[in-house]
Amino acid sequence: MLHDRRVPGSRANIDHIVVTRRRVWVIDSKSHQGRLRRSVEGWLIGPRIERLIVGGRDRTELVDGVLGQVELVRGVAGNVPVTGVLCFTDAQWPLRGGPFTIRDVHVVWARRLVKLLAADQPGGIEVAAIRELVAAHLPPA
Repeated sequence: MLHDRRVPGSRANIDHIVVTRRRVWVIDSKSHQGRLRRSVEGWLIGPRIERLIVGGRDRTELVDGVLGQVELVRGVAGNVPVTGVLCFTDAQWPLRGGPFTIRDVHVVWARRLVKLLAADQPGGIEVAAIRELVAAHLPPA
């Protein structure tokens, strides 16, 4: 695991990077409050548009931010799969449903994230080598 990594040429940071035997996880943790939900518009008529709604407000820019971080890490890690996660620590989850995915970014809570990472064990990635490669390119913030 790598924590609080600086994005070169920016004031931004990546909260957490976890390397498992199968992939690299880029995790952005958020303490936003309010009910979480995914809104899907279009699909049958027009393009499919997915939005992240937090406390009644459109917060899809959070998904865009994670996707940018994923691309940055993907450029460093080479041909290793990289997956993005938004982990909400204080949000309210709907009674039905649970975690969801928007544009390939997993939206979860902390305990669900632990299960997601633990289930991602089979694979052939050299964890230590990829961790060192990412750490060398993304210094601590």
